[in-house]
Amino acid sequence: MALNQAVTSAPPNVVSLTRRLNDNARTLLDAYRASASALAGGREIVPAAAWLLDNYHLIEAQIREIRSDLPPGYYRQLPKLANGPFAGYPRVFGIAWAFVAHTDSHIDLDNLQNFITAYQRVQPLTIGELWAVAITLRIVLIENLRRLADQITSEQTARDEADAVAAKWLTPTDQQTPQERHTFHLETSTLNVHKGLSG
Repeated sequence: MALNQAVTSAPPNVVSLTRRLNDNARTLLDAYRASASALAGGREIVPAAAWLLDNYHLIEAQIREIRSDLPPGYYRQLPKLANGPFAGYPRVFGIAWAFVAHTDSHIDLDNLQNFITAYQRVQPLTIGELWAVAITLRIVLIENLRRLADQITSEQTARDEADAVAAKWLTPTDQQTPQERHTFHLETSTLNVHKGLSG
């Protein structure tokens, strides 16, 4: 990886890490609020949403810390990648992504030290990059949590839609409106067709 991560003095323009962080923070907050609203409304929530509700205060604290420790001018001075999926971003960002990906987001200080040491045997990092490793790891972990938030939203929407269909199916026929009875018969017919095809 150290051999392949070439740096450039003329990197392409990319969305700044600060803007990425703000976008991720908004998505996480939206997922938190939607999950809290669902729970308050008596609806079941997916396990990942329950985890988010229990741990959002920790996520929020990390986001605040990143913002206070992320001077845009400082990151502009770090060596930028010339190619690859993170071309234009600081090399340390690509390093942090690789470490998080290969450890499945399990941050162990000994593993991290060994990883950075092995990298520097091939390609020494600047003092600024070494200083930025810890904060960049937090940024990458927040990006991973943003993907979790997207998954929560998708799964929760699917569960709500399934609950709505189940509620219609469980409503006695004599209490349904003509439109509801028509929709029920259409959905039942579709379900039977799918069963027949799969059988």
